[in-house]
Amino acid sequence: MKLATWNVNSLGVRLPQVLDWLTANPVDVLALQELKLTDEKFPADAFTAAGYHAHWFGQKTYNGVALLSRTPATDVIKNIPGFDDDMSRVITGTVDGVRVIGAYFPNGQEPGSDKFEYKMEWLTALRRWVKEELAAHPKLVLMGDYNITFDEDDVWDPANLEGTIHCTEEERYHLRALIALGLTDSHRLFEQPAKSFSWWDYRDAGFRRNRGMRIDHILVSHALRPSVTACTIDKTPRKNERPSDHAPVVVDLVP
Repeated sequence: MKLATWNVNSLGVRLPQVLDWLTANPVDVLALQELKLTDEKFPADAFTAAGYHAHWFGQKTYNGVALLSRTPATDVIKNIPGFDDDMSRVITGTVDGVRVIGAYFPNGQEPGSDKFEYKMEWLTALRRWVKEELAAHPKLVLMGDYNITFDEDDVWDPANLEGTIHCTEEERYHLRALIALGLTDSHRLFEQPAKSFSWWDYRDAGFRRNRGMRIDHILVSHALRPSVTACTIDKTPRKNERPSDHAPVVVDLVP
């Protein structure tokens, strides 16, 4: 079973790239973030033609998430139950016995801002809910654009970016707290090249110079950890014309 996550930064712009990627990489589950379109504009027919069932949760201009799967997802939930939020950030479903949570974590803008405070509240609510989901679904994957780095190995310039957004102790505390629930960063189960990033700024030739961050993560539950055989970041789509600023992350599970 292959699962992937990809912040496409506008599905309206990058639908052809997503379809091309799925043709070359026929994963079983793909979680998308930053659709940037409303529900009625979601290209469901295109994904059906590609062999995928789709659930989506759109929003005009910003945010938006989707869950694509070869077999239909069941028990689908949108956003975090019990947390009042007008942003479309989370979509969850069970696929082939695996509980899959696809999420677009808040950016936070900058420490001390209202948006950063919202991020802290959102992360707290997410952790409480994921704890409940883990109790009900031991085989669980939490993947998406976290907008948080684990540590300096996830940052191209850790000294100068320490304490800035995505790299604050407050954000990393919440990431460690998710791990403490019984989750594992699948990327670090394997030896990876140095400076392995999943996002690069469009400005200043960020991708060409590999000035990026690893902020897209796939966390797997302890029940699934022995099944993980690989986790890779596919940089190929980042070389496209008009690419997303994120690259897909893929995890392989054996039965």
